[in-house]
Amino acid sequence: MSPAEKILVRGVNWLGDAVMTTPALQRLREARPEAHIALLTPAKLRDLWLHHPAVDSVLTFETGETVFGIARRLRAGQFTTALVLPNSPRSALEVFLARIPSRIGLDRPWRSFFLTRRVRPRAGTMEMHKRSLAEIQELNRAGSPPSRPGIPASAHHLHQYLHLAAALGANPEPVPPRLEVTPDEVAAIKQRFGCSTDTRGPMLFGLNPGAEYGPAKRWPRERFVAAAIELQRRTNCHWWIFGGKADEPLASAIAAEIFAAKAGPPGSVRNLAGQTSLRELCAALKACALVITNDTGPMHVAAALGTPVVVPYGSTSPELTGPGLSGDPRHQLIKAQVACSPCFLRECPIDFRCMNGISVVDVVKAAMEFAR
Repeated sequence: MSPAEKILVRGVNWLGDAVMTTPALQRLREARPEAHIALLTPAKLRDLWLHHPAVDSVLTFETGETVFGIARRLRAGQFTTALVLPNSPRSALEVFLARIPSRIGLDRPWRSFFLTRRVRPRAGTMEMHKRSLAEIQELNRAGSPPSRPGIPASAHHLHQYLHLAAALGANPEPVPPRLEVTPDEVAAIKQRFGCSTDTRGPMLFGLNPGAEYGPAKRWPRERFVAAAIELQRRTNCHWWIFGGKADEPLASAIAAEIFAAKAGPPGSVRNLAGQTSLRELCAALKACALVITNDTGPMHVAAALGTPVVVPYGSTSPELTGPGLSGDPRHQLIKAQVACSPCFLRECPIDFRCMNGISVVDVVKAAMEFAR
């Protein structure tokens, strides 16, 4: 393989999805060890890729930047090949206007003209169908989904990115999603938030109670609180509470309630919501021995850094977008057996039975598997 080969990978736009592309990037690096692999990613995700062994350089674009401006900058890179991971027409148009000679992506309406190689969807692909209220009501009347087959591990979304990378000769067999942080980064975040670096000290656990997608993905706030208090009583752990700026009121209220229970010593609960950059969030998640989290971007980040996660699942499907590889015993994915889940809706149109069916006892029991 010529060392002059320059591959541009057009990355995806959301944090959790970006983590799910890392197996494809790792396999692409194996298949093209001498190539220069550059990743085009939204600027907000740039720091996710620091130290990643599959990526040689990172190019970014800002929200609102025009497709013509992006293409103009890409032309200067003189790329020989573009691998387009998103399914959008715009992402294919960017590399077309950049005049990259070889352009590979999924064959989808309104974009195939812009690609030189159109990859057919892989067998076993499953779409996330949003159920209507009528469907939800009918499923619950019947008591269970009608003859719903089991979802195979190959349906997970990380396989669709591996399928695209295979068009460049990459091995389509999955490897675990992978991100990198350094020991110095972990030590720095512990120092900043007053956490001891002594391995003999209390265990550090994380709570991530938000979910940007919508309330249907959020386990009830009071249950996060109750689980945290019970685990602190049992293990004397410390808690870091994660979230973005929009999650600050939620995280602050949870921190106050845990502190008020006096299950741990002063300073054993810290609210980090809105106080960390993406890179600092990665280091903080790596520092934790365990994270209890909704199905959201930081869940994927924690798992890719090697931190076990406990996840209550409601409106979404762990078979399609779960953390790590399917069946990874490091992670505990908890579902209530209700007929209408997964519905893939942002808000529950009935009684939120999928999340209300997951008890504090369920989550504490799962977490204690890692706390021994």
